[in-house]
Amino acid sequence: MLSRLASLAFNRRRLVLVLSVVALALLTAIAAPVTKSLSPGGFDDPHSQSSAADAALRDQFHTGDPNFILLATPPGSVDDPQAVSAGKELTRKLAAEKGVASVTSYWSDERPKALRAQDGKSALITAWLTGGDDTAAETAKRIVPDLTGTQGILHVRSGGLLEANRQASATLEKDLDTSEGIVVPITLILLILVFGSGMAALLPLAVAGVSIMGSLALLEVIAQFTPVSIFATDLTTALGLGLAIDYSLFIVSRYREERAAGHENSAALRIAMVTSGRTVLFSSMTVLLSLCSLLVFRLYYLRSFAYAGMGVVIFALLGALVVLPMLLALLGDRIDKFSLSRRFRRRAGDSAAPVEHTFWHRLASGVMRRPWPVLIVVVAALAVLVAPFFHGSYGLPDDRAMSKKADAAVVGQTIRTQYPSLAGQDLSVVLQGRTPSTQDLGAYAQKLSKVTGIDAVNTSTGTYQDGRRVADGTPAGQQEFTGKDGAWLALSTRTEAYSSQGRTMVSDVRAVTPPPGTDRKVTGLAAQFSDTLHSLYGSLPWAIGIIAVLTFVLLFLFTGSLVMPIQAMVLNLLSLTPTFGAMVFIFQDGHLKWLVGDFTVTGQTDVTTPILMFCIIFGLSMDYEVFLLSRIREEYDRTRDNTDAVAVGLGSTGRLISAAAGLMALFFLALVGASFVPVKILGLGTALAILMDALVIRGLLAPALMRIIGDTNWWAPGPLRRVYRKVGLHHGEEPAAPTPGGPVPVGPNAG
Repeated sequence: MLSRLASLAFNRRRLVLVLSVVALALLTAIAAPVTKSLSPGGFDDPHSQSSAADAALRDQFHTGDPNFILLATPPGSVDDPQAVSAGKELTRKLAAEKGVASVTSYWSDERPKALRAQDGKSALITAWLTGGDDTAAETAKRIVPDLTGTQGILHVRSGGLLEANRQASATLEKDLDTSEGIVVPITLILLILVFGSGMAALLPLAVAGVSIMGSLALLEVIAQFTPVSIFATDLTTALGLGLAIDYSLFIVSRYREERAAGHENSAALRIAMVTSGRTVLFSSMTVLLSLCSLLVFRLYYLRSFAYAGMGVVIFALLGALVVLPMLLALLGDRIDKFSLSRRFRRRAGDSAAPVEHTFWHRLASGVMRRPWPVLIVVVAALAVLVAPFFHGSYGLPDDRAMSKKADAAVVGQTIRTQYPSLAGQDLSVVLQGRTPSTQDLGAYAQKLSKVTGIDAVNTSTGTYQDGRRVADGTPAGQQEFTGKDGAWLALSTRTEAYSSQGRTMVSDVRAVTPPPGTDRKVTGLAAQFSDTLHSLYGSLPWAIGIIAVLTFVLLFLFTGSLVMPIQAMVLNLLSLTPTFGAMVFIFQDGHLKWLVGDFTVTGQTDVTTPILMFCIIFGLSMDYEVFLLSRIREEYDRTRDNTDAVAVGLGSTGRLISAAAGLMALFFLALVGASFVPVKILGLGTALAILMDALVIRGLLAPALMRIIGDTNWWAPGPLRRVYRKVGLHHGEEPAAPTPGGPVPVGPNAG
């Protein structure tokens, strides 16, 4: 297949060029509105009890937890006549907006004390924006400009969980534009140094264009059928550029080697495709499988990264195996136009120096002379790096994950310090099936009010504290808390939602027996967090199993060994150690903040981040593993000398892997400049893992471990060896130099 693609690219290069340009233009047109189609949020399980309760509150009772907050600050006291007048006008203005319900204000007739700051310098207006996340976010986007800023004598900021997510996604777009404006010019300069010529440096950018536009177009299409998180676009640019450079570097390097060996343009292209192109194909499959494992999770935040990653890999592969060969066929020797010195071209593999003289060959040989000391020292160092991870504490992103200067962050911090009765993030209990009697509902509310962590329970029958009714219900309350075939209760709490106490509180609330004939559902931030953890922990074993089994099978087909797949997975897990350690040490504990910019230290880490990092980094690590093993297996098939094969394999690929890893790390490091903390973690963590994998894992641990294991590296029982001979991906089979346009012979003696 790859030989035929090479022939097509060479013999029909102008046709392929025209079709590629048309396809790219079509993908760009489809991808253009993608940011408008993507959604904020996605951290909840849509099939959970809390999500069902939210839907019932919305659809059956036409209410919900306040998801939109206005923080109003007058120049003096909130009780000054001018402040009261401006506050009432702001309240009326918000309530009149379409899509806004359940407006509660300190300046309403009831004057609820909970909405007045302890110092009397600010007050709140809360509301529930109707519809799902997307609809509510559009409502917020429409009304915020008219409701914030200067409103009479009030200075007004917007906040709440919904508004925090919306502001974070809007800021993210600006952050990405800024980082791309900085990184792309730097990347072009580095590509010229790595590839050795200005013309060759443009090739991976062409592949990256196909990869990025293709992925964004795919996200736009998928978003028409299911929610897709806007945060998935973080992955598109960084991974698209990184894989484009990886794949281009390996294919172009092999092409240049064959041209330097005297092959004609068409023959060099075919050899590069059958060898390096084959490795790229297999490598992309391993990355794709790791990212596909994210599809087993119900949170569309994680699933969205699977969509984005799959799109990037598929279109990067198409770019590398279709567009890149066509460009090489068109350019021919002009690939070295605007060439730098030969010293720079060596970094792209265009070196006539023997492999034995390279740094990476000398490094591998030195490591294999003393494999045990190297193995012990490196593993001990990795153990130190990962140690902070074991005291990790986890939550979900809120306004504290944003820049401290963002309006939603200011509102959130003010609520935590000045409005303690609102900082606990209350719970709601929905009863469906039938409307319980007054007696049953009152008895149930009394039981709920005894639960540790619950301060008060409000429902149609009154207000309850510590098992006693402390206030009677009102006709307005009866109408608010009851409906056809159901009722709901509001539970006040000051317990931190993302704490173990919060999860215990939710469990205790759910353990209280509801009135007969009713179906009970609990929601609120603490309930959503408990449901999210349950969903993640339930899906995680499946994701790990999918990655482990499919990776094992693919690596067996690639190496013919049962030992190498296990070794590769162990090494890939070790590459995660600095990432997981830094995630807690820096972002949870607050050390070395100057490395990543200012952020709010909450003492917790986003619970979805370790899962996301595991799937992404495991796939990228396997990408480099495949490149390395391809050359090692090729050399081992030729010499049957394990030690020499490892040294030659690392000597042949080390500079390519390190160059590709350095560039990909740069793209992910650009994400550290984002103001949203999970994006910072994604950027820094992935960059650390890539560099650790390319320099330490492949440069030190891999040769040490392979030297210790010796020829057993390539062991497999007889039946599986026969399977490998029949269906495995064999190495060392390069095509002979054919006549232009002729067939490519492939076999043990070819070439």
